[in-house]
Amino acid sequence: MRTVVIPIGLAAALLSLPAFPVPAAPATTTTLVQDDPTGTLTLDAALALALSRNHTLSAARHELDATEGEIMQARTIPNPEVAYQMEDTRKSSRTTTAQLNLPIELGGKRSAWIGAAQKSRELAQAQLGTTEASLRAAVIGGFFQVLVAQERVRLGESAVQIATRGAEVAARRVAAGKVSPVEQTKAEVERANAGLELADASAALAVARQSLASLWGSTTPRFAEASGDLEALPSRPVPDALDEALDTAPELQASQREMERRQAVINVERSRQYPDVTVSVGAKRENASDRGYYPVLGISLPLPLFDRNQGNLYSAIRQADKATDEYRATRVRVASDLRQASSQLALSRSTAQTLRQTVLPAAQQAYLAATQGFEAGKFAYLEVLDAQRTLLQARVRYLGAVAATYQAATAIDRMLGR
Repeated sequence: MRTVVIPIGLAAALLSLPAFPVPAAPATTTTLVQDDPTGTLTLDAALALALSRNHTLSAARHELDATEGEIMQARTIPNPEVAYQMEDTRKSSRTTTAQLNLPIELGGKRSAWIGAAQKSRELAQAQLGTTEASLRAAVIGGFFQVLVAQERVRLGESAVQIATRGAEVAARRVAAGKVSPVEQTKAEVERANAGLELADASAALAVARQSLASLWGSTTPRFAEASGDLEALPSRPVPDALDEALDTAPELQASQREMERRQAVINVERSRQYPDVTVSVGAKRENASDRGYYPVLGISLPLPLFDRNQGNLYSAIRQADKATDEYRATRVRVASDLRQASSQLALSRSTAQTLRQTVLPAAQQAYLAATQGFEAGKFAYLEVLDAQRTLLQARVRYLGAVAATYQAATAIDRMLGR
């Protein structure tokens, strides 16, 4: 009976040793959930809602929190092992051995694992920055799309009013016998077309509102309208100045962190080429001998004759080469996209300013002159229709240029993480 009690007592003593303190898991990031606005929506309110309620951004935050567990595990040393062995089942000749096996890591494995885990956390941090920059750009772009859509609805309503007023004037002149009934028919057709344009603009506004609300996780937009100034056209530095800020681009930073993480993985795989040593300490008892217990010492070392982790190391090196090439390709693409967006911004801004300062006032004046001349019997209604279409087309083109300007500015801000 004593031959069993001693090994079990050794195991109990080992298991009763004070455990290493386990770091507490990082607290989950909590954000204040805001209610959907029901009145006027501002850009700051839309950004606050998206940053606090967007599920994609929340997932990126959880991914960053998860990397803390990788670092925690990388810092944890391997567990010792308790072994018990019994030779011969006869009590008189039985031999029992109890031992403690302690693994000893060689080759700098622990520091390599910790380094790789820390690089994973830096990558997750960079990816979180990319996600947040993309979300901010999407919210800003969606907000100004709503503003433009609202203006198009107002433009459609104005067009309906203009067409209605023209139809009423044409009807009075037909009743007075001054023009042909064909003029009234043309006016009614123009009023119907204006109604269709208004319906299209209203549908586009509903889509823009839904797209914006989806960025903070709402299925139905509850805000009444968006409030902003479309007249203040955005501007950004010249392309050369933007190129100097290219290193701050979140996408480039994430690609660089992935390249660094792959290099850290190479260090991990290279350290695994060195086998670990296992040291054994224990006690042995032979019932057939009167010597009692005597110590047992041992050491074991795997022989790296065949498996030297050469395949994993080769794969890690090639993956690092791939990450380097992807970083270079990403840098070229972002630089090209940045210059294209800068050129588009300059063109759209110049077009919008020209339309606002020159074309729109001239088209408005031409329409008023044609309307007054038609009422006075100096012009045909066809000239009124031409002036009306010119005015509406100029307004639509102006809104398109404004929308393109904000889209280009938003694209630049997204790429540079501003």
